[in-house]
Amino acid sequence: MHSAHPEGSFQVSIASDPSEVPRVQEEIESRLRLHQFDDRDIFSIRLALEEALVNAIKHGNQLDRSKKVYIECCIQQDRFEVGIADEGPGFNPEDVPDPLADENLERCCGRGLLLIRHYMTEVVYHPPGNRLTMSKLRKSIVEPYLNGDGYLNGSAER
Repeated sequence: MHSAHPEGSFQVSIASDPSEVPRVQEEIESRLRLHQFDDRDIFSIRLALEEALVNAIKHGNQLDRSKKVYIECCIQQDRFEVGIADEGPGFNPEDVPDPLADENLERCCGRGLLLIRHYMTEVVYHPPGNRLTMSKLRKSIVEPYLNGDGYLNGSAER
């Protein structure tokens, strides 16, 4: 199910099937490109989306295809925001072992949460832990700069 909302916002729900993740990533990427997000931001958002969606499908909904994952996005000039909710019981992110701790370096748990936090500007897990919102801020599209000749953006104006 897919529904559009005003100016850069939309909602979609998917079955708890990992094969649905690339479709959602591609839809969001195409919308980000329409809003002129750069490749670096798109890479960061795609990676965080993949981790969050796979976590919702595998850990939240336990791969139960009868359960849904709900995605709500808002793309604005200066930021991307997404909310992801599953139908699972939730979890406390503080209970997930630190993947950088010596005793956890060879364990696979917690790496997705680490990547999400690294690549997104803001990440919030909402109690009981089956809903996440995250955002990515970006620099303005055109930032004035002085080139080697001391001119703004290569023009003859100072």
